[in-house]
Amino acid sequence: MPRENSTVVAEFLFEGFSSFDWQHRLGFFIVFLTLYLLTLSGNMIIVTIIRLDRHLHTPMYFFLSMLSISETFYTIAIIPRMLAGLLNPYQAIDIQGCATQLFFYLTFGINNCFLLTAMGYDRYVAICNPLRYSVIMGKKACILLASGSLGIGLSMAIVQVTSVFGLPFCDGFVIAHFFCDVRPLLKLACTDTTINEIINFIVSVCVLVLPMGLVFISYVVIISTILKIASAEGRKKAFATCASHLTVVIIHYGCASIIYLKPKSQTSLGQDRLISVTYTVITPLLNPVVYSLRNKEVKEALRKAIGRKPLSS
Repeated sequence: MPRENSTVVAEFLFEGFSSFDWQHRLGFFIVFLTLYLLTLSGNMIIVTIIRLDRHLHTPMYFFLSMLSISETFYTIAIIPRMLAGLLNPYQAIDIQGCATQLFFYLTFGINNCFLLTAMGYDRYVAICNPLRYSVIMGKKACILLASGSLGIGLSMAIVQVTSVFGLPFCDGFVIAHFFCDVRPLLKLACTDTTINEIINFIVSVCVLVLPMGLVFISYVVIISTILKIASAEGRKKAFATCASHLTVVIIHYGCASIIYLKPKSQTSLGQDRLISVTYTVITPLLNPVVYSLRNKEVKEALRKAIGRKPLSS
């Protein structure tokens, strides 16, 4: 039950990076703004190139364009307010605004997790069952996988937001983070949050452990298949198609797992805040850079788009 003589909270304040002096915050602002603009422009370039070049109208690039769109909305939900907080600490946000931010953060964050899983499945079919690839990964299957990822993100976000904002918030109103996230909000609730902690853990297992397990199993099979390829050149090419995806998967799931799967007793909100910078600012930039812009097909499509001679010519 809420404490007696307590004041119901109508808005929150973000603690953000207020513990740093203004010179450090200004430095962070410049770095994060640069990374944010690079992320937006990189993802927009990827989506545009894939849309314009018919050679990139394949399942792999379809999922990549969906991931780029999702990452764009994901960063828009978090980073602009974080940048404002660096210039003016203790930014206020009302309850409805906080719930909205948490909803979009979870929707697109979870969508990203399952899109990465779908991309892993695409690589599995391409390498382990190449003769039936075009049949299995048809247009309908790709749309179902992409819409299913978004549907899971929406449903999980609704569960979490309903769970968190069904709690009373009294007296405590400073969120020890730079955006509205589940654990910092649960810390401010003036009632027992055990059930909410359990719900948060179950959701985290469903959106992190399950996709990670599927990706891990698929890559065990993929690697064993690649090792059976007689040609060294064939093995190298097969590994190259998976390396970028695996890099992004490890960083994405690794950072999120550290925060959402560790026991409550080991939770340090300050440490979580630093790790959150990785998957809200840096990881979205890795997708266009690591996964795409190092890809020969994308680079050649980009050269054609700007009127330069393709590398293969």
